[in-house]
Amino acid sequence: MAGRDLDSARRRFLGAAGAAATAGIAGCVSLPTALDDRLDGTEDVSHFQNGLRRLGYYPEETVPESVSVNWSFPINYVTHTAAKSSPVPTPDGETIIIAGDSGWVHAYTPDGELQWSTLTGATDLGFHGSPAIVGDTAYIGGYDGDLYAFDTDSGDIVWRTRADDLHGALAIGSSPAFHDGTLYVVSEYGSPSTGTIWAIDPDTGDPLWYDDRMWGQPHPSPTIDLETGRMVGGSNDGVVYGWEFPALEYTWEFQADADGQEREGGAFREGAEIKGTVAAHDGYGYVGTWDNHFYCLDLEDGSEVWSFETGASIMSNPAVDVAEGIVYMGSDDNYVYALDAASGEEIWSTDVNGRVIGALTVTAETVLAGSYDTHLYALDKETGDRRWRVENRGRVTSAPVPVDGRIYYAERAAFSNYYDDAETVMDEPGHAYCLVSDD
Repeated sequence: MAGRDLDSARRRFLGAAGAAATAGIAGCVSLPTALDDRLDGTEDVSHFQNGLRRLGYYPEETVPESVSVNWSFPINYVTHTAAKSSPVPTPDGETIIIAGDSGWVHAYTPDGELQWSTLTGATDLGFHGSPAIVGDTAYIGGYDGDLYAFDTDSGDIVWRTRADDLHGALAIGSSPAFHDGTLYVVSEYGSPSTGTIWAIDPDTGDPLWYDDRMWGQPHPSPTIDLETGRMVGGSNDGVVYGWEFPALEYTWEFQADADGQEREGGAFREGAEIKGTVAAHDGYGYVGTWDNHFYCLDLEDGSEVWSFETGASIMSNPAVDVAEGIVYMGSDDNYVYALDAASGEEIWSTDVNGRVIGALTVTAETVLAGSYDTHLYALDKETGDRRWRVENRGRVTSAPVPVDGRIYYAERAAFSNYYDDAETVMDEPGHAYCLVSDD
């Protein structure tokens, strides 16, 4: 693969035709296939949405019939409307890593004992992506544009790859993926509004490969489907980009129906932004966009298989019940939907009284979804009937993460006058929570 100069790539919008925005893969080098002693193997990994395919699927977990808050602590303080970082357990389940929007990263035991707290350089907007945890190391990108590696036992920063080393990254809102000795993560840029997907050495933080063709400051996380040999990711330009994996050859793109204002000299249009991460199952990718549609794509070539229209834009990450062939998704129309994964036919829909912008979770019997009405909902996955809901302080926008009978999640801070002309005031910081059974 031939390399090309990054600065010229970042300036391509000034005089390049639209087609030039999708030309060529940036420089690459050979990727490692083994780790040193810090990272013991490739199976000892915890990911956002519980895996490389980002399915949000926990078939061995059972949600209690009724729950109460076992412990909580303040973690989010910023008005920024992006979904908040989701808790991620270490592979042994003995520690829960939770990052906040003020730049702190925390580690708690399942019983709520604080193990450590580490302040990073991401003190402006903090963290909105979630960590990937490999062995005893957690990897997460911040809104300072830096990528961090933490020792999960001590909280020490093992390494920090600066934004300048990622070609001046503005922010990292995506959650890293780890496979076969390599990290994959997406960074965002301004002036112009673009994005780059990176392969990173997990031992050192050194960049190994990149492709900077994405437009529109992408927030979604990379999804890797080993069965089809694809890595995919969406962006604010309404495009899902697809690469062969592990070859990392760019292979296709899918454009959602974007009919809004032109951006960056006509390189893309607003109106079909993709905020959620693709869920990959059985050769297909599932994702929603701001054009009010939820799409099923063929991962082989990026073609549309079916689409489902809701009453508003879609920002949340779907969850897929692999055994039943059902995909669950939330919309800004206040509904959670269950759809047949093969046909897109609606099975049920449930009003949760507020927008759903965080990731959904499906367990043995239950769908978990956070709502803008400040509640976390547990819905029967077969009928959509509400089993319970828990009231919180702010809007629940992280993924609910079930681990050994406990449920972990986080919310935004509660603000007054957020959408008004009056001064915005924080009423209470957003908390991270642990729910347990009432029994």
